[in-house]
Amino acid sequence: MTVIQELEQKAGQLPEFQRAALASKLLATLPPVLHDADDGVAEALRRDADLDADPAAGMSATEFRTAVAASRR
Repeated sequence: MTVIQELEQKAGQLPEFQRAALASKLLATLPPVLHDADDGVAEALRRDADLDADPAAGMSATEFRTAVAASRR
């Protein structure tokens, strides 16, 4: 078993709040991967225009929560 596999296995056994704290600490050690000069405003405007053009492409808050819950199972 590689070191990363062992770490993943041990981290997976931690309670949720400890996994979240560990993930936060690990993420803080990484440089920003996606940094937009406008802090993502252009992307938000593009997505907003996409939804205005085709409202059926979006999803309701309930649909979003259901999808997120399903992805966690």
